[in-house]
Amino acid sequence: MADTILEIKDLKREFLVGSEIVHALKGVSFNISAGEFVTIMGSSGSGKTTMLNILGCLDKPSGGDYLLDGTNVKLLNKNELARLRNRKIGFVFQSYNLLPRTSALENVELPLLYNSEVSSKERHEKAKWALEAVKLSDRMDHTPNQLSGGQQQRVAIARALVNEPVLILADEATGNLDSRTSYEIMALMQELNEKQNKTIVFVTHEPDIAGFSGRTVTLRDGRVMKDGKNENIRSAKEVLQSLPASDDYKT
Repeated sequence: MADTILEIKDLKREFLVGSEIVHALKGVSFNISAGEFVTIMGSSGSGKTTMLNILGCLDKPSGGDYLLDGTNVKLLNKNELARLRNRKIGFVFQSYNLLPRTSALENVELPLLYNSEVSSKERHEKAKWALEAVKLSDRMDHTPNQLSGGQQQRVAIARALVNEPVLILADEATGNLDSRTSYEIMALMQELNEKQNKTIVFVTHEPDIAGFSGRTVTLRDGRVMKDGKNENIRSAKEVLQSLPASDDYKT
């Protein structure tokens, strides 16, 4: 039986807005096992962003528990949270968040700068390995403005991989990409999940994208409305092969 990487028990998050208490999460519970590819869906106001911030150890719950690889997040101080985040989670954002005047290789090395146990030589080697894993070995010395949107997102995924985290957390990672490039990124995500057994949580509002994962958790009004396996998982690689060959294909 696969180890549980992410465990959420009766999770609540409340915010004080003026004199009113807003209940963003109202007792959410679910687990994610090692090697799962899960999408979290929800429209605006569903609690999806609040959930993302807690999963990414950027925020703490008001009630309930969140255990990441066996560690209860709400018991940690800010420094311990930062360390857990750096060692256990690889982030992929919608807007890439790359340093503009820095090469792809140097961008990927960044998370390792906060790990004193990694030498500069090892950091360099790990970054090269991560870029090779996302098929960008020929773009290591390129800066973001020399890369396409899809290539920039691949650099961001390599940066998420470089610390060999227990969880890859993607936030609307295809949101800024055209359809073909979105499918290319999802094909890469499926490959990382299937061939390297990476545990992936992919936050999206697009049902089309959710269809590439093995399971979808749908939030509505701060609660889990639906949590189930995707019976007919789409292959992003096959979708790509079915598209017109035009280089400028967009929807």
